[in-house]
Amino acid sequence: MDSRVTLETFLQGCAGKVTVLVGQAGSGKTLLMSCLGQQWAHGLGPIPSSYLFVLQEFRQLNVLSHPLSLSELLFRHYLPLEGSNDEKRAIVDYLLSNPEQSCWVLDGYEEFHSKLTRQEVQRELLDPEQPLPVADLISGLLNRHLLPGCTVVVTCRARDVMDFEGISDKVGQLQGWDCHEIKEYVDNFFQIKGHSANKAVGVQAADLLLSSRHLLAMSSLPALCNICCICLEHLLLKGGDQRGMQIPEETGSERRRKAREKGVQIAGGGRGEEGSIGGSYAQSRDQGGGRTRGEDIMMDGTNGRGQMPSTQAQIPSTLSQVYLTILGAFLSRDPNTRGGNDEPKTTPQSVVCELSQLAWKGLEDSKILFMEEDISQDVLEFSIRTGLLAQVELRREDGILVNSYRFIHLTIQEFLAALRIMTSTDVSDMQLKKRFSLRTRWTTKSDQRTVFTDSLHLYVCGLASPRCTPDLVQFARTSGQSWVQKRQTLVLKLLENFCHSNTLTGPKILDLCHCVQESQDNQLAKQVVGTRPTLELRNITLLPNDIDALAFVVNSVGDNGIGLDFGACSMELECLDVLPSCQFIHYLSFRSRKYGDKFAEKLSSILPKFTTLKKLEFCGASLTTTGAASLASALQNCPNITEINLSDNNLKDGGIKHVADIFTKQPRLVLVRLGQNNSSLEAVDYLIGKMSSCLNIQHLNADGKKELTVTFFQNSDLNRHITKSEPTISLLNQTWSKPKMQKLAKSLARCSALSVLDLSSNCLGNTGLKKLLDILPCLSNIQEINASNNGIGMEGVVMLAGALCSHHNLTQIHISHRERQQVILKFGPDERDDKQQLKMFRINNSSLMPSDTTKICGQLVQCRSHFELDLSHSSLPDEAIENLVKVLPKMASLQRLNVSHSITSTAGALMLVRCLTVSQRVKSVVITPQIESFIHFDSVKVEQASCRLTHCSLNGENLERLLEILQQGPQLSDLDLSSNQLEDEGVKCFLDSLQKLKITSYVNLSNNGLRQQGLLDVASTLCTCNNVSGVEVSLGAEEKCLIWFTQCEGCVKTLSVRESSLEHDHLVRLAEIVSTCPSLTKLEFKNNLLQSDWIEDFVKLLNSSQRGFSVSIEERWIRSEEAVILVCRCLDLSSNIHTIRVHHTTLHLSLMKSSELTSVSLVDCAVEGYQLASMKSIISRCPLLTELDFSHNSLGVEGAEFLCSVLPSLPNLTCLSIGSKEACVTVVEKLSEALLQAAGIQCLNLSGHVISDTAAQIMTRMWPRLKSLNLSHCEWSAAAGLQLVTALQVCVSLEGLCLDSLQLNAESSVCLGQALRNINSIRSLKLNKIVTAMGPSEANGVLDLLAAMEGLIRMEEIELESWRMADRGIEQLTKLLPLWTKLRKISLSKNLISDQSGDKLLEALKSCSHLEEIHLSSNGLGDLTAARMALVLPSLTHITVLDISENRIGYEGSVSLSKAITCMKNLTKIHLTSIGTSELCAVAASLAHCPLIQDVGLGWNNCGDNVAVELARVMPLCQKLNRIDLESNTVSVFGAEALVRALQLCPALQLIRLWRNKVSPSEAQRLSLRDRRLNFSST
Repeated sequence: MDSRVTLETFLQGCAGKVTVLVGQAGSGKTLLMSCLGQQWAHGLGPIPSSYLFVLQEFRQLNVLSHPLSLSELLFRHYLPLEGSNDEKRAIVDYLLSNPEQSCWVLDGYEEFHSKLTRQEVQRELLDPEQPLPVADLISGLLNRHLLPGCTVVVTCRARDVMDFEGISDKVGQLQGWDCHEIKEYVDNFFQIKGHSANKAVGVQAADLLLSSRHLLAMSSLPALCNICCICLEHLLLKGGDQRGMQIPEETGSERRRKAREKGVQIAGGGRGEEGSIGGSYAQSRDQGGGRTRGEDIMMDGTNGRGQMPSTQAQIPSTLSQVYLTILGAFLSRDPNTRGGNDEPKTTPQSVVCELSQLAWKGLEDSKILFMEEDISQDVLEFSIRTGLLAQVELRREDGILVNSYRFIHLTIQEFLAALRIMTSTDVSDMQLKKRFSLRTRWTTKSDQRTVFTDSLHLYVCGLASPRCTPDLVQFARTSGQSWVQKRQTLVLKLLENFCHSNTLTGPKILDLCHCVQESQDNQLAKQVVGTRPTLELRNITLLPNDIDALAFVVNSVGDNGIGLDFGACSMELECLDVLPSCQFIHYLSFRSRKYGDKFAEKLSSILPKFTTLKKLEFCGASLTTTGAASLASALQNCPNITEINLSDNNLKDGGIKHVADIFTKQPRLVLVRLGQNNSSLEAVDYLIGKMSSCLNIQHLNADGKKELTVTFFQNSDLNRHITKSEPTISLLNQTWSKPKMQKLAKSLARCSALSVLDLSSNCLGNTGLKKLLDILPCLSNIQEINASNNGIGMEGVVMLAGALCSHHNLTQIHISHRERQQVILKFGPDERDDKQQLKMFRINNSSLMPSDTTKICGQLVQCRSHFELDLSHSSLPDEAIENLVKVLPKMASLQRLNVSHSITSTAGALMLVRCLTVSQRVKSVVITPQIESFIHFDSVKVEQASCRLTHCSLNGENLERLLEILQQGPQLSDLDLSSNQLEDEGVKCFLDSLQKLKITSYVNLSNNGLRQQGLLDVASTLCTCNNVSGVEVSLGAEEKCLIWFTQCEGCVKTLSVRESSLEHDHLVRLAEIVSTCPSLTKLEFKNNLLQSDWIEDFVKLLNSSQRGFSVSIEERWIRSEEAVILVCRCLDLSSNIHTIRVHHTTLHLSLMKSSELTSVSLVDCAVEGYQLASMKSIISRCPLLTELDFSHNSLGVEGAEFLCSVLPSLPNLTCLSIGSKEACVTVVEKLSEALLQAAGIQCLNLSGHVISDTAAQIMTRMWPRLKSLNLSHCEWSAAAGLQLVTALQVCVSLEGLCLDSLQLNAESSVCLGQALRNINSIRSLKLNKIVTAMGPSEANGVLDLLAAMEGLIRMEEIELESWRMADRGIEQLTKLLPLWTKLRKISLSKNLISDQSGDKLLEALKSCSHLEEIHLSSNGLGDLTAARMALVLPSLTHITVLDISENRIGYEGSVSLSKAITCMKNLTKIHLTSIGTSELCAVAASLAHCPLIQDVGLGWNNCGDNVAVELARVMPLCQKLNRIDLESNTVSVFGAEALVRALQLCPALQLIRLWRNKVSPSEAQRLSLRDRRLNFSST
């Protein structure tokens, strides 16, 4: 515990110990140690005269650089004796023999250049005769390794105390003078000066000093008090210039004359900083600060401090200006400048210049003692005469005494160094920046030691003020005014950087406030508070001058307001006198046990002065009932207070009542915290009582003894009579007896407006719960009751089930038995006649015995409202499940049963499936033991149900039991038995009973370990079950097995087998199955590792009576020459092949009994021309062949020659396609003559080829007979192109024309237009990307071509992509659309269609009633067009494809789209990629009305989880959906999980793309393992 004592009392009992005395620079440590020695010499004081007294100054020890023994230290450098060596030896021997009889005083540790060493406790004693470095000698004394038992007294600064941790036995701090002592010194100073002629001078000086914050803070240190008196003497008696430093250049008589003509005035606003100038300020005992002339005091309106009349001397407003005045006062003390006309040897400018240089050099070298050679003789003499320098005697290492010099105080040296920085070009900007840093008052062991007070940056900031510029210019003789101002600007810039820093600690923020105050820059002050809504000053000692600095900064904030947080700060009561000078404070926080009732009483006297105060925190303190009463009384006069925090004090019940009594008087209150105040339930009852009288109380929260919080409605809500929530109460962790419980029930029953009641953790038990349920009718507005963690047993659970049925407004009960029991009751409006109201009874994480299930369900049977029973995450034995199933038919209002994560056995799962037979209301059964399990009920008897039983172990007995249940049950729309370990045997058993089951949609047998034999069994169902319409099997990683059903008679059937590693025998068996199934029309094999000869045998076996039958076989090796060979072999083996085609790696066969081959295609399968030779003989034998397609291969010359050789033998050939991926010159030229001779060809595809002039001339001769021509991506010369396009004019029978990506110049473009005018038969016109070559007249070219289409009234398909078509073009097009009544497809992607033009385009499309596809991607369509779609598209009932990706449709447009989609029953594909809005929930929901939808693209829209969840809801309703694109959105794991769950109900869905969403790689991998159809990759 800190206490104030005298030095003599402090040193009592210090014998044999290490005592540390701490004091600031100038506090008198050295003087006290000298006095201590004097007292010892006279037999006085705390040190016995019998002791050997040794006083060592660390500044003297710094001189000793060589190792010394103890005796050498004593007799050579401390006390040289002229006696013999024997006498010296005798003294040393006595000292060594009686170390306890010696006292060593070590003064000024802060000046020591070395650092103490920490030595081991058990180390041996040092040899006193052995020479050691001085630091080791001193360390040995302190660590008891030298002269153990001696008394050691050390003086140092506060920051150096850490060096003595573990060494010192006692630490004391030298206190500064208080106001009374300062006034006493001032009076003595002026009396000693002999100013008896003017007795009022001393009183006036004391008043001036006590009224100036800076002088008062400085004067708490004796050394600085003396300096202040010298300054006051200069101002009051010698006419000093109060504005700054007056350089004494005039004669003494002239100065005295001017001084008599001038008055003196004191300025308010002086500010200082603790430590900078030794400000350990203590407020005077009387509030007047020692003043007796109150009638002469004025109040400064800005800061509220006393101010002397304007006829008095003026103290400068900043500390730096005070030091300028002090410097002027000392300079004027030179007697050589006070009178006479002789020119002085030195001028004040030169003196200041040299002294500032000396001070700066000392600062740079950490030097405070200077030798005569460091200073010129004239300046030295002048400085000694004026008192700026003090002489210090120093003994050199050789024993000779010399004189050294130091500034009268360290702050004087630091100020002069700052003056050097601001006036001399010798100090670079870099040196300034290095020295410019904020000071922290927290000290650590790692701090760099310094002898200075760290005030340099403060003076630099003060000198940067424009008020100091004239004085600086006087000293900057070589620099000039512009340089000085530039240096001032740099300082302000450095200060501004600190203002914007967000990493400053509390002490540094306070130091920043001092610096800004010194600069007197209001803009900087605003920047300090601009980035800090609250100034946090934590764990530091605050002085009145600190509050003064805060006031300067805080008052710049204006009406915005600011907070002050004094957490754990030490603050004397005098600081509170200054605190009201801080205006615009909206938040005050005091957190420290040091703050008690006395502090609260003082605070209460000033609180009403903070008119903007909104929040007060006085927590973690020592406040009692008395202090609470004071604060409560004061807070009544704070009209804007909204939040009060008095938690963690000792208010007890009485203090809380005092605070509660002001609730009705403070209508703006929002929150009051009163927790941890040693209160009882009596205080809580008092607050509950306040809820009836204080209508603005919103919530009362009492959590044991930890928390007590009262929340209020905002006053504005009450005044406006708006709808507000009802009051709520939380009573947690309370300790009460049965009488208390009854009393509580009565109190709560009177709170009819109560909406939320939290009674958790109160040990209510079943008895308390019953009492609570009894008062429910009284709580008419209750919305929620929390009775968790109250030891409620199963009896209470049954009571709650009954309450759900009997209380109409009780809608939900949530019970959980995890680590802590949860019991929550939720209420809704009392709608007793509304049977549709869905209630919920949920009991999770519980162990339910069979009897428990019976009792709970027995109560729920009585429920008349629809309800859901949730028994998830619980332990349900089979007997409990059996009891549950028995009672299900009686629960007529049950809508859903949730037993997720509660089924542990297959037997239990089968019992739940049996509900299909016991209740006709069961709509769906979803059972996945230990995961999710639901049973959904309808209100009436259902026509068909859905059953999903997965992840069970269905062995023979269980499977037979399941089949028995299913046969007895209702008709099923779908049956999912995936992941049940059925394997081939179990699947065969199931298939044997398949005909007995009533299934309308599909059976899912995936992930059951199926092998090839099981595959054959499943495929056989196509023959054995008439209503089976399709089978899909994959034995690869996907493990898919689906059986599809139809209710239509004579339906077509399909078989798909993928990745199943089939052998030859399997293929033969499949051929047999296919042969015995006349309805099978489509067979698909993909990646089954089939060999070529197996395929040939399979095709051979298909020769029998198959009609209209197609086969596709995909294998990676079906390419190039292997593809040609396979085609030839198939044609050789089967005479029923109608068409044969290889595309990429897939063989497509169309078989028809007794039909001739009409089409051969080898497309994009890497065939080269020479490989076609083997087909010549086969093709020659097919005279009825009508189509040849060898597109996208490498035909070359050999391929052209092959075609030339076979074309004459194909008289019926009407269609030839040889489109090329790469430009080839020779093919067309080689073929031109042959094509001319092939008179039957009507459809010709030459896309991608190079057409020479010669070929063009020949080819155009066959143009008139063509019905279809594809010249897209062809290359030709201008002449050839013109000839080809011109020749189109004679193609009067042309129905299809494709000229994509052709380079048409202006002339050929005109010819094309003319051709279009001549051809009236065109049905399909593809002119994508042709406009780019039209040059500057592009727009006109577009219009001309559109105008040429006016006569094409048979148009069915039009593609005009990348035309850069704008409004004029669309206007022209809209005139044509009403003529194209048979139009089926329109593609206008990548144009410049505006939103307005899009609106007109859609309106024109109304007449195209057969339209099936609309492609409008990459335009400028917006909400207007979307709104038109909502009106037009419902009338276009044949639409199957809609692509409006990459447009600018907003939320309103998406809503319009959703309305349109709802009516598009034939829609199969919709792409809305990057349409400009993420709000696509309505669009996703509308897809539920599109039964044929297959492909949905919603990528790159920034869609979130809400869209994914909506899609998950819709997916099961879209049975044909196979692809969803959601890439580059913001779907998280939550949304992806919803999609995974929905996929289980969507067996036909093949892919959901989720690349570039908010799903981490690890989560993506986890989700992909759950369902491989989720694709998180970029491909």
